Amino acid sequence: MIPVECYFALSAILFFIGVYGFTTRRNLIAMLISVELILNAVDINFAAINRLLYPNGNEGMFMTLFVIGVAAAESAVAISIIINVYRKFKSDSVDAIKNLKR
Repeated sequence: MIPVECYFALSAILFFIGVYGFTTRRNLIAMLISVELILNAVDINFAAINRLLYPNGNEGMFMTLFVIGVAAAESAVAISIIINVYRKFKSDSVDAIKNLKR
Protein backbone atom coordinates (compact mmCIF):
# COMPACT_ATOMS: atom_id res chain seq x y z
CA MET A 1 0.00 0.00 0.00
CA ILE A 2 1.32 3.44 -0.92
CA PRO A 3 1.64 5.84 2.04
CA VAL A 4 -0.54 8.95 2.05
CA GLU A 5 2.54 11.17 2.25
CA CYS A 6 3.51 10.09 -1.27
CA TYR A 7 0.16 11.33 -2.55
CA PHE A 8 0.70 14.65 -0.80
CA ALA A 9 4.17 14.96 -2.30
CA LEU A 10 2.83 14.18 -5.79
CA SER A 11 0.06 16.72 -5.29
CA ALA A 12 2.53 19.40 -4.19
CA ILE A 13 4.76 18.74 -7.20
CA LEU A 14 1.80 18.93 -9.61
CA PHE A 15 0.55 22.11 -7.94
CA PHE A 16 3.87 23.92 -8.18
CA ILE A 17 4.43 22.80 -11.78
CA GLY A 18 0.99 24.21 -12.59
CA VAL A 19 1.66 27.51 -10.84
CA TYR A 20 5.05 27.83 -12.53
CA GLY A 21 3.56 27.06 -15.93
CA PHE A 22 0.72 29.53 -15.45
CA THR A 23 2.99 32.38 -14.40
CA THR A 24 5.70 31.87 -17.01
CA ARG A 25 3.78 30.93 -20.18
CA ARG A 26 2.34 33.43 -22.63
CA ASN A 27 0.40 30.85 -24.63
CA LEU A 28 -3.29 30.51 -23.73
CA ILE A 29 -3.37 26.74 -24.27
CA ALA A 30 -0.32 26.21 -22.03
CA MET A 31 -1.93 28.37 -19.36
CA LEU A 32 -5.11 26.28 -19.57
CA ILE A 33 -3.10 23.07 -19.18
CA SER A 34 -1.38 24.60 -16.14
CA VAL A 35 -4.74 25.37 -14.54
CA GLU A 36 -5.77 21.77 -15.18
CA LEU A 37 -2.61 20.57 -13.42
CA ILE A 38 -3.52 22.70 -10.41
CA LEU A 39 -7.04 21.25 -10.34
CA ASN A 40 -5.65 17.71 -10.59
CA ALA A 41 -3.40 18.43 -7.61
CA VAL A 42 -6.48 19.51 -5.65
CA ASP A 43 -8.26 16.30 -6.67
CA ILE A 44 -5.38 14.18 -5.40
CA ASN A 45 -5.46 16.08 -2.11
CA PHE A 46 -9.20 15.50 -1.71
CA ALA A 47 -8.79 11.76 -2.26
CA ALA A 48 -5.71 11.48 0.00
CA ILE A 49 -7.26 13.45 2.85
CA ASN A 50 -10.41 11.36 2.56
CA ARG A 51 -8.32 8.20 2.79
CA LEU A 52 -6.36 9.56 5.75
CA LEU A 53 -9.24 10.91 7.86
CA TYR A 54 -12.20 8.76 6.80
CA PRO A 55 -10.96 5.45 5.34
CA ASN A 56 -14.48 4.10 4.84
CA GLY A 57 -16.09 7.36 3.70
CA ASN A 58 -16.62 8.61 0.19
CA GLU A 59 -16.96 12.37 0.75
CA GLY A 60 -13.53 13.15 -0.73
CA MET A 61 -14.23 11.00 -3.74
CA PHE A 62 -17.53 12.75 -4.42
CA MET A 63 -15.84 16.13 -4.08
CA THR A 64 -13.17 14.96 -6.52
CA LEU A 65 -15.84 13.98 -9.05
CA PHE A 66 -17.48 17.38 -8.61
CA VAL A 67 -14.17 19.19 -9.23
CA ILE A 68 -13.53 17.04 -12.32
CA GLY A 69 -16.96 18.01 -13.69
CA VAL A 70 -16.35 21.70 -13.03
CA ALA A 71 -12.90 21.44 -14.64
CA ALA A 72 -14.40 19.85 -17.74
CA ALA A 73 -16.94 22.66 -18.07
CA GLU A 74 -14.24 25.27 -17.47
CA SER A 75 -12.05 23.68 -20.15
CA ALA A 76 -14.86 23.71 -22.69
CA VAL A 77 -15.59 27.39 -22.07
CA ALA A 78 -11.89 28.32 -22.08
CA ILE A 79 -11.21 26.48 -25.33
CA SER A 80 -14.15 28.20 -27.02
CA ILE A 81 -12.81 31.58 -25.88
CA ILE A 82 -9.33 30.68 -27.12
CA ILE A 83 -10.75 29.63 -30.51
CA ASN A 84 -12.57 32.96 -30.84
CA VAL A 85 -9.45 34.91 -29.87
CA TYR A 86 -7.44 32.95 -32.44
CA ARG A 87 -10.01 33.59 -35.17
CA LYS A 88 -10.00 37.32 -34.51
CA PHE A 89 -6.28 37.96 -33.90
CA LYS A 90 -4.61 34.91 -35.56
CA SER A 91 -2.65 34.34 -32.37
CA ASP A 92 -3.07 32.34 -29.19
CA SER A 93 -0.81 34.59 -27.14
CA VAL A 94 -1.90 36.53 -24.08
CA ASP A 95 -0.65 39.68 -25.76
CA ALA A 96 -3.37 39.31 -28.39
CA ILE A 97 -6.05 39.74 -25.72
CA LYS A 98 -4.59 43.09 -24.71
CA ASN A 99 -5.80 44.36 -28.11
CA LEU A 100 -9.39 43.84 -26.94
CA LYS A 101 -9.11 46.92 -24.70
CA ARG A 102 -9.11 49.27 -27.67
